[in-house]
Amino acid sequence: MDRDWINTARTLSEALPYLQRYSGAVVVVKFGGNAMGDEAAMAEFARDVVLMRQVGLNPVVCHGGGPMINDLLSRLGIKSEFVRGKRVTDKATVEVVEMVLTGLVNKRIVQAIMDEGGRAVGLSGKDDDLMVCEPDDPELGFVGRPVEMNVQVLRDLFAAGIIPVVAPVATGMNPNETYNVNGDTAAGAIAGALKADRLLLLTDVAGVKNKDGQIVTQMTPEEVKAMIEDGTIAGGMIPKTETALKALEDGVRAVVILDGRVPNACLLELFTDHGAGSLIRSTEPRVKPRTK
Repeated sequence: MDRDWINTARTLSEALPYLQRYSGAVVVVKFGGNAMGDEAAMAEFARDVVLMRQVGLNPVVCHGGGPMINDLLSRLGIKSEFVRGKRVTDKATVEVVEMVLTGLVNKRIVQAIMDEGGRAVGLSGKDDDLMVCEPDDPELGFVGRPVEMNVQVLRDLFAAGIIPVVAPVATGMNPNETYNVNGDTAAGAIAGALKADRLLLLTDVAGVKNKDGQIVTQMTPEEVKAMIEDGTIAGGMIPKTETALKALEDGVRAVVILDGRVPNACLLELFTDHGAGSLIRSTEPRVKPRTK
């Protein structure tokens, strides 16, 4: 018999404890980075999400879209400024952000999931007041910080067998306000409100590195805080790990910062003992310890 088929059967058998472990679990996936602009990578991601739903998980996809926003702003002649890694969002910019995220990007992901045989519905933080924000920082303009979450609409979609795809655009406390929300922040807020089993933050790096440049496969919140304080965690990894810490405080069981460039990264993380990035949790044991 073909050895490839034997290996496939063995892989499926070894996944059984994880399939049982995650049956009915809510998993929030932040999708972004280079994979969003690559049709093959998009299709592979969509296939993974459909499989997650098929085997009994309740996945939620929350996406970004920075490169697409930059492209349209450039074509419209609107210049962007950034403060501490976040886009300064004036009235003109937030209109472009909403068009790109809720229209172009959101519907591409929905279509990709549908093309792989899944059922998906695209929405933004505005729909059913899913995400209500206050200004994150006066310097940033219409950049929001979620202060109120209404996730019943996501639970209703779960019950109908539908995968929610959420664009990080939100309403404000006042009428006719629109806020741009950092994609990681939005995913963390959704995961916290749902008390998700896992928050998977897909990035273009392999995970959190220690002082020696090696990937740290497991960390506690206390270790993450210490690495931020001593400068080991720096740059763009700071907001990701801060999102992870906030999500854990809000009731998420564990957060994984993983390399979205790795084929089937989400499946590797959820259904094997190998993992695909840096797991941040308090004391919860895995089905098996990580092997890397």
